[in-house]
Amino acid sequence: MSDPPQVDESVDDRALLAVLHDVCDAVAAALAEVDDWGLAGTRPGQHFSDLVADAAALEVLGASGLTVLSEESGITPADGSLLAVVDPLDGSTNAWRRVPWYATAVCVADAEGARVAVVANQAANVRFEARRGGGAFVDGVALGPSGRTELSESLIGLTAWPRAHFGWRQFRALGAAALDMCAVAGGVLDGYIDCSPSGIHGVWDYLASSLICTEAGAVVGEVRGRDLMVRDPAERRGPVAAATPSLLDQLLSSHSRYLGEPASG
Repeated sequence: MSDPPQVDESVDDRALLAVLHDVCDAVAAALAEVDDWGLAGTRPGQHFSDLVADAAALEVLGASGLTVLSEESGITPADGSLLAVVDPLDGSTNAWRRVPWYATAVCVADAEGARVAVVANQAANVRFEARRGGGAFVDGVALGPSGRTELSESLIGLTAWPRAHFGWRQFRALGAAALDMCAVAGGVLDGYIDCSPSGIHGVWDYLASSLICTEAGAVVGEVRGRDLMVRDPAERRGPVAAATPSLLDQLLSSHSRYLGEPASG
């Protein structure tokens, strides 16, 4: 891996994507050396693998001159106006228990929001990527959602357990929101929703995959109608993704009905 370029607003999207792929490569190499995938005892839910992955991601992103917002280490400021939002290891419990559904998710945002994104399934060596206005791809093949319009016919991924059945045909709780949302972008799942009352995800969990979804032709929302693009690491949101606007509306309506929160499409 060569030294990443110093980046600023003038750097083109392909150069930015190359940096993000370097991040995923570095994390993959670091994880290959991990012996203990268990809890680190540093803070609740943080694993040794999270710390190893974070160090590898920060080494690449820091060398690029990007300001970094990481789940594991917070804000690392830099002089540039571009922000790299990274979850070095989304699904670390899956990784610990050897469930092959965990990822590195990284997105560069500018003043307009998410600009480029990569989500790497580190268990399967599969890469999703997107550029704003440039489409979304998995290992170079264009992504597209299922086109499903009815919740009663849909397979929905979820985080957290709802108080009632939302009306889906089937559900899956897979344990890595970034990959769950990419599955919507690729038509593997018809939709995805955070079923907690007000949302439990930090921006690093969903920003990269939100861009991948929208560029693939899926639609993305938030359970209470809030903006998903936040820069405060303390903020939490409830992302929702769906193959079609109709399906998104049904998911939001069910969330509002059963969890007592206002929802908007």
